[in-house]
Amino acid sequence: MPTPTARSAHAVRLEFGQGSLVRSNLSGAAFTGDWLWVAGDEACGLDRLRRLPPVGNETLRFGEVRDFPLGELLDLPGPAGKEADLEGLDCVDGMLWVVGSHGLKRKNAKAGRSHEENAKRLAKVSLDPNRLLLACLPLEDDAQGQPCLVRQAQDGRRALRLKGDGHGNELTRLLAADPHVGPYMAIPGKDNGLDIEGLAVDGRRLLLGLRGPVLRGWSAVLEIAVEVRGDHLRLAPLDEAGTLLRKHFLQLDGLGVRDLHFSGDDLFILAGPTMVLDGEIRVYKWPAARLLLASHTEPVRFETGLTGAVPLPHGEGMDRAEALCDVPRALSGGQPQWLVLYDAPGPDRREGEHAVFGDLLLHD
Repeated sequence: MPTPTARSAHAVRLEFGQGSLVRSNLSGAAFTGDWLWVAGDEACGLDRLRRLPPVGNETLRFGEVRDFPLGELLDLPGPAGKEADLEGLDCVDGMLWVVGSHGLKRKNAKAGRSHEENAKRLAKVSLDPNRLLLACLPLEDDAQGQPCLVRQAQDGRRALRLKGDGHGNELTRLLAADPHVGPYMAIPGKDNGLDIEGLAVDGRRLLLGLRGPVLRGWSAVLEIAVEVRGDHLRLAPLDEAGTLLRKHFLQLDGLGVRDLHFSGDDLFILAGPTMVLDGEIRVYKWPAARLLLASHTEPVRFETGLTGAVPLPHGEGMDRAEALCDVPRALSGGQPQWLVLYDAPGPDRREGEHAVFGDLLLHD
């Protein structure tokens, strides 16, 4: 598959409702036909937007937003409505998968506070329980034929999350014993600590892209498998030897993973700075990754055969590309292209109080 080389700027309009928590902190996206699902890292729900006739020279327009609070679909690790720091979405076989960052957060210094107050704030580290979320949610059409997220579908599919509580889950307990990731779990995500930001699903196998930690310039994609047992998802062996975790270290020029997406057998990786920095944001391609992962048996491998490194725009404190997803061919006029959405959209990516703009990334 060709490497993406061209960007159609501000080609996609997203229209949100008043007071939307997602509009200015988009972090994940996935399509189901004419419908776009998006997540934000300051919300505890998913927004569904419908394809609408485009405006002016814009290519695509989505609106008529509906919010699906996760507290109505799942028994969450923490209080319903409490921020989940949702970072990755993927839609496979009628299920929408979602993952939270799983990382700690640190309070920031604030203007107008005394030095002593800000010093205390900067020393305060905490974990929002809902960040410990890895879940699958059934999609089912309602009476109007519109796709909805439901707790249980008529065919028996259920909304399930990885077994755990507000202190940890099966994944964090597994990672705590890992020599590469474990030492970084006590460090906040934005300080190069554990921070899951990418999700790609391939059957029962899940790939989790880490924004941090980045180790001597090597970024990590974690490979796990899950299965349904009782009322939860549980970690499952990846092979007959009982392997529960494989690690793939990628050479992304020191950048961390911001999103993952399969297109055919290739894996596309959105990468950006691991810490709170304004810097390069790029899209890489891992050719034939799906086939390689299916045949790979070693617990750790290093991958240097990535291609592309297509740069995306970024600003000072704004326009940080956070979400990448394949556009259905029926919406793209048959052209292979991706939708790119931005956290902290700058003035030229906003219109009024409700609309923001994303880009289309085209193939050769």
